[in-house]
Amino acid sequence: MSTVALVLYVVALVVLFGVRSWVQHRRTGSTGFRGISGTPAEAGWWGGVLFIAAIVLGLAGPLLAVTGTVPADPHPVVAAVGLVLALAGFAATLAGQTGMGASWRIGVDEAERTDLVTTGVFGYVRNPIFTAMALAQFGMLLLVPTWVSAAALAALIAAVELQVRAVEEPYLHRVHGGAYVAYAARTGRFVPGVGRDSSNSAQARIV
Repeated sequence: MSTVALVLYVVALVVLFGVRSWVQHRRTGSTGFRGISGTPAEAGWWGGVLFIAAIVLGLAGPLLAVTGTVPADPHPVVAAVGLVLALAGFAATLAGQTGMGASWRIGVDEAERTDLVTTGVFGYVRNPIFTAMALAQFGMLLLVPTWVSAAALAALIAAVELQVRAVEEPYLHRVHGGAYVAYAARTGRFVPGVGRDSSNSAQARIV
């Protein structure tokens, strides 16, 4: 299963970041990549670094297992579940990227203004792409149950939390104001119904 996991991860990287960026550039003139923002003194910078670390570790997990450097021998049932979850997670990530259309970005440019996407799955969850990526990485961990894959999942979750809370949500609030406040109040942060932000909504009504 380690070989299957390695091939799946490489294909996912090529499609989700390579092909998707090429398509984005063809349609909008921009690849969507904005890089790591801020400095080491800011949480957002660490979010970007951890995201890159998660990708590297996610690739290293199955690669080290295939070469026998780090042994991985999952139960066939566990591996099968992991494969299903990884496939579903990668497919959902691509669907989420596509659903964002021209607004899809990796990273944040403070000077840039993109449309607030609230349709489709984004009508229920504010960050479905990150949720799907975490699901895929969890599936990879079941496929290749090693400390490297576990570290990849931990780094991804930490990166997502920092990126969303310290960078993206403040940015969207500044750019979209009341529209984002209302959107955040009715949608979950990572799963439907969980993580609704009603604090800003209440403050806006008072003001």
